[in-house]
Amino acid sequence: MVRSGRFVRGTGSKSMRRQFAHDGLLRRLARRPRAYLAVALPLAIPFILASVSNNAAVTQASTSPASRASMIVMPLRYDELTAPSSATLPEHSVLLTLEEGDTLDSVLLAGGLGHSDAALLNNEFGKTVDLRRLRPGHLLRFHYDTAGAVDSVEMKVSGWGEIDAVRGPTGFAITPRQAQQTEIDTVVAAQIDSSLYEALRLTGETPQLVQELVDVFQWDIDFFALQKGDSFSLVVKKKFAGPDVTGYGPIVAARFTHGGQTFEAFLCQTADGRAGYYARNGSPLRKQFLRAPLQFSRITSKFSVSRFHPLLHYFRPHHGVDYGAPIGTPVMTTADGVVMAATYNHGEGNYIRIRHTSSIETSYLHLSRFAKGIKPGRKVTQGEVIGYVGMTGLATGPHLDYRISDNGTWLDPLKMKSITPDPLRGESLAAFRSSVASFGPKLAAPAQQMAAFAAKRRALF
Repeated sequence: MVRSGRFVRGTGSKSMRRQFAHDGLLRRLARRPRAYLAVALPLAIPFILASVSNNAAVTQASTSPASRASMIVMPLRYDELTAPSSATLPEHSVLLTLEEGDTLDSVLLAGGLGHSDAALLNNEFGKTVDLRRLRPGHLLRFHYDTAGAVDSVEMKVSGWGEIDAVRGPTGFAITPRQAQQTEIDTVVAAQIDSSLYEALRLTGETPQLVQELVDVFQWDIDFFALQKGDSFSLVVKKKFAGPDVTGYGPIVAARFTHGGQTFEAFLCQTADGRAGYYARNGSPLRKQFLRAPLQFSRITSKFSVSRFHPLLHYFRPHHGVDYGAPIGTPVMTTADGVVMAATYNHGEGNYIRIRHTSSIETSYLHLSRFAKGIKPGRKVTQGEVIGYVGMTGLATGPHLDYRISDNGTWLDPLKMKSITPDPLRGESLAAFRSSVASFGPKLAAPAQQMAAFAAKRRALF
């Protein structure tokens, strides 16, 4: 029965009580849907699955009982999955690389060795190679037996060889295997797009070869003025330890085209045991004066009879060539001679003056410091480091002011023609011509090599 719009329990007919109960359930479900859904969903899932199974059974009524049996998938219980035992693992190896900040001991421990075994191998390997010279990139291979224990360690030292350590009944047996050292005449050719360094780097060579090539042509080519399109080819003795490149021997032949002019150089050892580079006709490349006292710098100011001084603010002659370079860059004497002065004054800063002949002198101004042992009376040889770039005296930035004078008259270093020593003669010339005949053809085919390299380089990108 209903009183004031509310059902009173125990009154009214059964149908009315069922109706009110149903309405109450709906109201409670509307107020708390998640709670009732959480209860109802698990109860409904079996009925939904049974309905899907019945539909599948209807659509596959023609399938044979054997086929239906093969399609039944038994449920998999996680507690029935078991990890494979270590005895079932095959023998295997792990390769680790020595990286920045690693020590041999830390890599041995990372490979699975105990502290005592790692200390033992660290000590044994140190008897063969200098562990202080180990660099990132060396490889260690750890071999594991079926029980997961390390039974051998192989260490590859780039540029030297390998060291094997095999575990035996009484410990590790150590076997060093030094790689065979060889030298191979190798042809390198490239065209300059941005710099000599970059051109050689793109061929896969190292900066060491850049310096060697500069040393060959330093008397004839101004390497501060290289141009895009300049090219070179060379034959060098490349050193190997097994398959690893360890460095270079001397360049035995080279060709350099700069600004449309081609220079050639061939190595020759004279009867007195001195080695030098000569042109194809047997005349030496070495001149009395180097083209510049610095390597890999830039010219910031040229020789001038009237230049505006940036500090004094008036025009006056500039009797040298300024080479801009970082402070501390080595400065070389351009020819053999005797040091006449190594001192300081207000305008030139720290400077060195060297006499080369009875009339010719060179000066090196604004140095940060002098090389060890440089003082008046000291004999110096061409290419020897005598000081370092600075900005002492009247200077607005780090640079070298290089000057040449002949009997007190200042000369433009960029226009000075140098004196060439005597050419080869007799037996030395005959041996040299044989060398030219051997290496000359290798220098004559750089175009095909550069084309092949260009195609290969394009394929990398």
